[in-house]
Parts: sequence; structure tokens; C-alpha cells
Amino acid sequence: MSNSSRDTPEGAGWGAAERGAYRDLMPQRTEKLSWLSPRTLWAARNGVLASWFGDPTGRTRSRWVAQRAAAGAPADKVIRRADPDRFSFLVIGDTGEGDDPQYAVVPGLLRAGGDTRFAVLASDVIYPVGSADDYGTKFFRPYRDYRAPIYAIPGNHDWYEDLGGFMRVFCDDAPPLPPEPAPRPFTRARLRSLLWHRPRPDDGRHLDEARKLRSAPAQQAGQPGPYWAVDAGPVRIVGIDTGLLGTVDAEQGAWLREVSAGDRPKILVTGSPLYVDGEHHPCPIDGGGTVDDIVRDPAHHYVAAIGGDIHNYQRYPVDVDGRTVQYVVAGGGGAFTHATHTIPRVSVAGVTEDDFRSYPLRGDSLAFYSALYGRRLRLGRLFSLTEAEATAVIAERLGIRTGRAPGTGARVTRRTRLVAGLLGTARRPERRKRFRLPVRKLYTQVFSPGSATYSPPFFKCFLRLDVTPEAIRLRCYAATGNRAQEVDPPVEDEVTIPLV
Repeated sequence: MSNSSRDTPEGAGWGAAERGAYRDLMPQRTEKLSWLSPRTLWAARNGVLASWFGDPTGRTRSRWVAQRAAAGAPADKVIRRADPDRFSFLVIGDTGEGDDPQYAVVPGLLRAGGDTRFAVLASDVIYPVGSADDYGTKFFRPYRDYRAPIYAIPGNHDWYEDLGGFMRVFCDDAPPLPPEPAPRPFTRARLRSLLWHRPRPDDGRHLDEARKLRSAPAQQAGQPGPYWAVDAGPVRIVGIDTGLLGTVDAEQGAWLREVSAGDRPKILVTGSPLYVDGEHHPCPIDGGGTVDDIVRDPAHHYVAAIGGDIHNYQRYPVDVDGRTVQYVVAGGGGAFTHATHTIPRVSVAGVTEDDFRSYPLRGDSLAFYSALYGRRLRLGRLFSLTEAEATAVIAERLGIRTGRAPGTGARVTRRTRLVAGLLGTARRPERRKRFRLPVRKLYTQVFSPGSATYSPPFFKCFLRLDVTPEAIRLRCYAATGNRAQEVDPPVEDEVTIPLV
């Protein structure tokens, strides 16, 4: 097995490495998606509108579910597969930008996961707005050589066109919903409707041609709607749709309680992680309760909750009344990398730094962003930190033992401290100051979404879960974009989850 980022800088993708062959899979022309472009931000405006004028996704989701039920989808929304008691599957989150980082995941995924029975896409299948015609280069083409079915749950970006493209691709070519009556004049709903982004009338005209790239019978999935459960071998995998704002409507919440009952071990896959960046986000359900209440209930036998939306890997082993539930962030499947160096020293729900795992490591994240903004600001060496400098300043600011030692000769200087502070690097709790918090918020909420880069290392990842009647072995594999990690994908984290 090759070195990981926890072993050596080269295992993280640093150094004079050979670029991988992933570009051979890409189309000749690819869209360079910029999240700081006014055009992109305007197209993706529905999340802001929902937060200002009321979120309509619960009602729209209910209409999609009713349509699928009328078309013959099972009432319990459970997909019953004929997998053996010992099998494997993949989880990939936040994939669909259609550029270098997404395609860089594919060679390693096929090598380390080509024998799996199926894959699950956890959130944001298509960026920026879920258009049906984007599925050709952002779904069908990259995964054309994966010979098994792919199930998916939508993320907020898939909802930016009211889930039309998602439903056509994953739910038996579901036809568009009939238009609703216009809201009453002079209401918040009417203003939202006037500003709402909707798909082009001709969206999806290239979809039939794109489907041919994954047309083999073994690749066909078919799912009953935007949320579902899969019975596979000894486990049940439950996928929920958290819509635009990371919430669950009452109808879906009632279904979640029903499919969560029983002794069968369960894994939750959700568009919004329940633990992330050192914080607990239990995910409210309309009408009362939270998703995490359901996960924590010992009668439901959840052993893991895996969420997308945040574009990196994090794992929190939380003790819940004497049993451990693995809460995982798995959004590193292709979109721009969210920083990990902004995560404070972890102390949540009994989980400490010794228990917490992330990829990329905080030092690699800081070095990645310092190089990126050094280029953008034309400050070159003045702003860029080596991986050793970044790791050393992380250790100092957080007071932690880093996942990889800084290396000999790494010095923390005024310059490295200044760069770390400007890039929102967290500080140990006893040294935080009030005026520093807005800097971190500004970085994570404004600058980070413009972080797309097209040269390795990308710090992407995917999960492989090997299931037996006794346990699940969860491994996080890295994809840097370099040839070495394509040929032999390194394991960045591994945990065995007992089922009995």
C-alpha cells in the first residue's frame, strides 16, 4: 500500500510528482466554473431566496414523491437488492463540477472500487444549478466505466432547478411537474416566485445522447424518489434529501422514522452532515425533532451517518449511550476543496483531537490555500507556505499533534503566522480573540468558494465500505491528481464498525 498524507509529504501529493492520466477521460473542452463569477452566483440564487422568503422545497418534494407513487414506485421507498452478506459499496460526495478535480478521482476509484456492488452519490451531483444537460460531462462521462448502479441523494445545488434534472436521471425519467398556480400578489411567496431560477425550456435536449455512456444493464439503478432506503446484505442504507437549507420536511421525517425502525444495522447518507467543522448540526425536522434524534435512538441501530455538502473528509466517533456512532463528512468527490485548517481544535460530544480525523490534514490545507492565493494575489513566495511551514504553524496555533510531523527545519516566523491568520486558520480556544472570528467567517463563507484549482494536488477522496454480518470496514481513499496516487490510491483513514 502506498504512503498516505499522514506518512510523507509525497504521499499527500507534494513535490515534483507526475500528473495522473485522468485528463484522458475528460472531454477536450471543460467548463472552468468560478464561484466568484456574478453569473454563477445569480444562477445559484434560489438558496438565498429560500432563506429570505420561505423555503418551498418541502412542498415541491412532496409533489415529486406523489408523482413517483402514482407511477408505481414502492410506497415504502425501499430498494431491495440481492446482495450477499459480504459485499462492498462506494460513497462519493459533491462530485459534479465536471473539471480536473472531479475526473482526478475516477482512476483511483475504479482501481480501488471497481469490484463494488454499487455506489452512492452523497449530495450535489451537478453544479452549479443541477441542469439536465450538465449530466453528460459531470455524471455519465466520468463514471461510464464504473460497471455497477449508482444511487444518489440531491444536494442544494441539485435543487436550484427544483430537482427536475435529478429526477429525470435517477428516477425513471420522471416528467416535469405541472406548474402551480401563481401565489397571491404582494406576498413573500409571490416575490420569491418572480425571482426564482428555473430551467431553460429546452434543458435536457442532450440527455438521451449522454445516457448512452452508462447504458449497460448492470449500470442501471432506478430509485423511487429523492429519498430512499436500500436493503443490501445485512444492512439498510437510508438516504435523505435535505433540500436547499439543510432541513427535512414533516412527510419525509415520518418516513424516516418508519424505515429506521427494526434491528437491522443502518447507515444514514445525508446531504448535510450532522457533525462538521467541530460542531453539531442535528438537522431539524418540520413539526419537531431532528434527524440526529433518530440516529441516536438505540432502537434504530444506526452505526454511521455520512453527509456531503462540505468538500473534504472528516470523522467523529461519537459515544451514544455506550455505543459508538461514526459521523462522517464525505464531500471530497470532485468539487473545490473546503479548507480544514479553519477547523478549531476539536472538542465536541466527547470527541477530541486524538479521535478526530480529517483529509486533507490541516497543514496540507493551509499550504494548498496559501499557494492558491499567492498566485491569485501575485505575491508568490511571500504568501505561499511550504507544507512543512504550514504544518508547523498549525501545531503552534492549535496546540495539537499534527497528523504528519512538520519535518526538520520547519520554522514558525512572523510571516507564517501572518499568512495563517489571513487565511482563517483556527486558534486554540484559550487564545481566541473576538476580533479574529469575523476574519475566519469571511474566509470560510466568501473566499473558500472561489478555491477551484486545476493543478495537483487536489486533495479529493472517496469512501469504500466493506460489509460483513459482523462489521463494516470503512476506508477513505485519497485522489490527488498525481500518477502515484492513481496507480495505488492511499488510505487516509480506516475504521472498523462492529455490527454485533
